[in-house]
Amino acid sequence: MAGHLDHPVLVLNRFWQPVHTCSVRRALKLLFLGHAQVVQTEGEDRFRTHDLGSWIDHSSDDILDEVIHTVRLALRVPKIIVLALYEKLPRLEVRFTRRNVFLRDKHTCQYCAKIFNESDLNLDHVMPRDKGGRTTWENIVTSCIRCNTRKANKLPHEANMHPLRKPAAPRWRPMFGLKENAGTHESWTHFIDPDPSSVRMSA
Repeated sequence: MAGHLDHPVLVLNRFWQPVHTCSVRRALKLLFLGHAQVVQTEGEDRFRTHDLGSWIDHSSDDILDEVIHTVRLALRVPKIIVLALYEKLPRLEVRFTRRNVFLRDKHTCQYCAKIFNESDLNLDHVMPRDKGGRTTWENIVTSCIRCNTRKANKLPHEANMHPLRKPAAPRWRPMFGLKENAGTHESWTHFIDPDPSSVRMSA
């Protein structure tokens, strides 16, 4: 059960716009508090919303989905929740932080192409600061300590060390930062990458 509780859930604001993700544990807490409803992701009633009572009833059907068992209840693992009151628009830019640079580069040194733990990584200015380089998405890459020391304050051509990929600001997505094996659900696609042909303009 503990594994299910850590699975990611897509969070929609009350206008059904994706704003971020949370754990199943957090999603169920919001459901129990009445701050969110679960969005059904399968069957004829796909996209129907459920409060706690109706989610319990829905979970009692014959199911093959992942289930969380408590002493008295068996609850389906939610994939998407919609918040009852939250109406802010999603953040459209990924905040520039040390950790988010590592996430963008997938904890991979951009010079030797090896994957490291976060504690063994540094940030490197492609264009050194003492040569006018700025601390921005477009000039910062992940590097291991060894490569960072080797490059020092040299230009890429001086050190013969060039990043694997040209650094750039990552595209904002609700699942930014999730592990690749976190188990995102295909139903998220409807909200994150909707098919334009399926979107109808209201009159």
